[in-house]
Order: sequence, then C-alpha cells, then structure tokens
Amino acid sequence: MHPLIKLVVQRIALGLLLLLAVSVVIFLGVEMLPGDTAQAILGQSATPEALANLRESLGLNQSAATRYFTWLGHALQGDLGKALTNQQDISHAIGQRLGNTLFLAVCAGVVAVPLAIALGLIAARYNGRWPDKLISGVTLATISLPEFVAAYFVIFLLTQVIPVFQPVSMVFPGMAFFAKLQAVALPVIVLVMVVLAHMMRMTRAAILNVMQSAYIETAELKGLSPMQVIWRHALPNAVAPIISVVVINLAYLVVGVVVVEVVFSYNALGQYLVDHVAKRDLPVVQAVGIIFAAVYIGLNILADLIGIIANPRLRHPK
Repeated sequence: MHPLIKLVVQRIALGLLLLLAVSVVIFLGVEMLPGDTAQAILGQSATPEALANLRESLGLNQSAATRYFTWLGHALQGDLGKALTNQQDISHAIGQRLGNTLFLAVCAGVVAVPLAIALGLIAARYNGRWPDKLISGVTLATISLPEFVAAYFVIFLLTQVIPVFQPVSMVFPGMAFFAKLQAVALPVIVLVMVVLAHMMRMTRAAILNVMQSAYIETAELKGLSPMQVIWRHALPNAVAPIISVVVINLAYLVVGVVVVEVVFSYNALGQYLVDHVAKRDLPVVQAVGIIFAAVYIGLNILADLIGIIANPRLRHPK
C-alpha cells in the first residue's frame, strides 16, 4: 500500500474511533444533566402515573447502556430517531437547519480567510513597525473578547449607535440571497472577529520564518520589492501551516457558532441544540453533537493530510 494511502486510512480510522468516543461522552453528559425529560414534557402538574407512562412509552425506563446501544444501532443505519419532546423527525429538523449553519460559516469564511492572509502579509512586511503592531494589537483584542461579549458589543454599535442592521438574524426558506446576506451580517462580523487573529498570526509567523532562508536573500539581491519577495517566494513556501490553520478555523466556524446563533436568534443547528439541551432531549442532543463532532474531526483530518502532502518530511518521519 502506498504510504500516503496508508496515512489516509489510519487518520480516517482514528477519526471514527474518536467519533465513537465523542458519542459516549455526549450521552453521559446529557444523562448527568439535572431534571427529567418526562417532567419537562408534561409540566410540573403531571401526576406520577402520567410521568411513569410517558417514561415507559419513550423508553426512558430502560438502562442507560440499553438506550445508548439502541441509539447507536439506529444511527449506524442512518436513523437519528425522533425528538422526545415533540416527536419531530430529527433528520428532517436537522436538514432544515444545517443549511443555515453552513451558510453562516461559509459567509464568515469568505470574509475571514482572505482578510487574515492579507493582514498577515502586511504585518510580516512591516515587522516590528507600526502597521504590524496595530494589526497584532487589534486582532489580539478582538480574540480576547468572549463571543457573547463581542456579539453584544457589535449589536449595540451597529443597531443603536449606528443603526444599519437588525439585532435579530431571521432567515426563512425562499428568502432572497442578498436579503440573507443582510440578515447574517452581524453574526458574520462577530465570527470574523473571533477567528481572524489565529489565521493572521499564523500567516505572519510562517512568512517571517521563511524570510530567514537563503533564497529569500537571493531574491532581495535581485532587486525585487519586499512585497514581491513575500508574494512570489515566501508565501508559496509557507503555505502548508497557513492552510492547516485556515482549515481548523473553518471547522470552528461550523461547530463554534452555538453562542453566536443563540445571541442573534439565528434558526440553525446551534439554536436547535441549546433548545433541546434545556429539555434533556437526548436523541436531538446526541444527533447534533455527532454532526458537529464529525465536521470538526473531518476538517482536522483534512488539515493534517494537507500538511503531510505539502511537507514531504512528514511522510517520512524517520
């Protein structure tokens, strides 16, 4: 077997094992949540007999291990089950919301990735001078803010001080593309603020590391301008770590939007997850958690493989 194919198979196998471990952790975490699903459905005035009957009909009176392996068997067949609280098909509900989550993540990525690389190149070009210090200071300040703080700051600034957007990001089927862009503008701004610093600093560090090489000095002696040296010679040789950190941050944009979606009441997977965590609706939490974990693990494997392909030394560690 070709070494690269062997590495791909190994990474995928490890990813599947990690996904299985994540499903166990999610199940145990929901099991430890306070409260009772049957009580949440029927309300505080429910009689003990009604609660017992509902638990039996929902299968909640079975052991935790039995419920987990039953869920796992159905999930492996593509059946995510039904929500305990409203008996809605989980696959259908997730299908309606997954597109909104991906749309938000793609919009944020389209803005954040080129902006981060451009700022990283500028910071590397003016290393130690005021543009570098300004870019580094601003990006570090934005990444130091918790997501909900950044979200409320952006809402206050762009809906009260400068009223150009609505504080709630409402999207619905059939909505025009540009109307969707306007609706997600605020959460996109917040997500860009959150992920920009990681990618910018990695770009800057990778470029500065390559700039110490002998061929860079040769390019400078040939009379190329500093930006030409960076663009033509430094960036192509620093692309592997930059791509890796970009892919990892794209994974974060998909799975790390829960807080942002809740703050902006954005109808997507994050909001769906939070609503059902409060109700201890295990099948929904398990399904959404697995989807988030699969996306994150899959994109991390992709970043790992891109790094290995771009750097031959990683294929032959000995």
